[in-house]
Amino acid sequence: MAYLPGCCRPCATCLLCLYSCQWITAKKEKRKGLRTTKCDCSWFLFLFCVFLFTLVWLYFAIIILNDFHNFNEFIFKQRKLWVDWSLVLLIATAVLITYSAVLLVLALCLQLCSQPLKLHWLHKTLLILTALVVAAAFTGLGIKWAEEWRSARISLQATGPFLHVGIVGGMTLLAWPLASFIYCTHNTGLKVFLLLMYCTVMIALYLAPLGITSPCIMEENQLPPKPALVGHRGAPMLAPENTLMSLRKAVDCDVQVFETDVMVSADGVPFLMHDEELSRTTNVQAVFPERAVLNSTAFNWTDLQQLDAGSWFLERKPFPTVQSLSAGDRYEATQQRIPSLEEALEAAKQSNISIMFDLRPENHSDYSGFVNATLEVILQSGIPLQQVLWLPDGFREQVKQQAPGVRQVYGRKRLQNEKEPLLHVNLPYQDMSSEEIRQYRQDNISVNLYVVNQPWLFSVLWCSGVSSVTTNACQVLNEMKHPIWLLPSNTYLMIWIVVDCASFLAILWAFFLLK
Repeated sequence: MAYLPGCCRPCATCLLCLYSCQWITAKKEKRKGLRTTKCDCSWFLFLFCVFLFTLVWLYFAIIILNDFHNFNEFIFKQRKLWVDWSLVLLIATAVLITYSAVLLVLALCLQLCSQPLKLHWLHKTLLILTALVVAAAFTGLGIKWAEEWRSARISLQATGPFLHVGIVGGMTLLAWPLASFIYCTHNTGLKVFLLLMYCTVMIALYLAPLGITSPCIMEENQLPPKPALVGHRGAPMLAPENTLMSLRKAVDCDVQVFETDVMVSADGVPFLMHDEELSRTTNVQAVFPERAVLNSTAFNWTDLQQLDAGSWFLERKPFPTVQSLSAGDRYEATQQRIPSLEEALEAAKQSNISIMFDLRPENHSDYSGFVNATLEVILQSGIPLQQVLWLPDGFREQVKQQAPGVRQVYGRKRLQNEKEPLLHVNLPYQDMSSEEIRQYRQDNISVNLYVVNQPWLFSVLWCSGVSSVTTNACQVLNEMKHPIWLLPSNTYLMIWIVVDCASFLAILWAFFLLK
């Protein structure tokens, strides 16, 4: 049995033990005549594919973290159980990727040491289970959360250039065990097949930058202004959502618009609340246990004022940032009550920020009464009407007549031959391409995209020229003075050429050195 220089016999035996789950010494290996069979090669190929499959899932898991709070809320509505499922996702993904990566490294080291690849049946079973778990995760993502596929496509605008460098580097390192295997095997057909496959993949990778596009590949002087920040229910990472404390924290983050949700109580008082039920963000289960499942609009204002709208924030910790709150902020959170729209408008007027809201629930039988009650509060509040951004589509023409100064924000793209041109649109960030954002900007249409929490996503939209973004992480995005990365096209071209040339020379060196 041949060994490469520097590959000691005890190390090779240890590697074989870990990979095969058997303590096989060199003497026993020689006596048993162990060799890598076609079946073993097939299992190694399966291992490599499972590793790539899991690696792709890891990428998706990191990308969907931007929207995972929505998933946590969805599960709470279904099960009445609050868990930060992002931690479960990351831990499970880390275990799967670590396991397959360790096995792959062992296999590559064994190949370099000219040892047989005898994968144990336990590893085979676990690899099949890994593949099934990841396949189930992708299937569930496609069925229940299909918009995240569009998020992944957007993410490639931020990560594409770096993924290209990483993949080229990984495939270049793979040249060493590949060269070792080709020189050791006597199957000419297999040699030709592997070389053709490897060369095809590398040529495709070398040419991949021709298809990589990113709005952040531009000159510094072409960078659009930084998007304004819209606080999603205030600053929900720093205070209980849709409370006056959350509004004040948003103001501290230089947020220009406070985005909230309005409902109307049974006795006609508009108040701030997102969910149709009160159980997630109040202690209604303790105060009114027999009415906890009722719609928020079924409670009168006196009842709503009895509810604690802040302690849940400290108990459930919807975001990791809750743990870092000061003692003063923790006490203030416990004192929060459900604010009325009148109180929110007064706070917005005093802070000189705008307020944008949805009016829920849209399918209520007395929705027109909700609109009238809300308009009455707005007109009586004394807030400048241009600071009010109206999102609901229902009875929009009535709103225009009664409060013509209110800014109308549409949750759709503009239509062809539209009678009245749109001035403000509010859409999910997945619904607009960089090209559409640029076109709307040229046409003086303000575009707000939601919900943007991760710096990489904010950077892509900044480079695209979006007007504003709705965010849970105003304290993070406010600190960003520049996109995460910005590359002039000439610099990117130079990096592309250097990486590809270095990779090509390293591959030639690997094949000639091991010959």
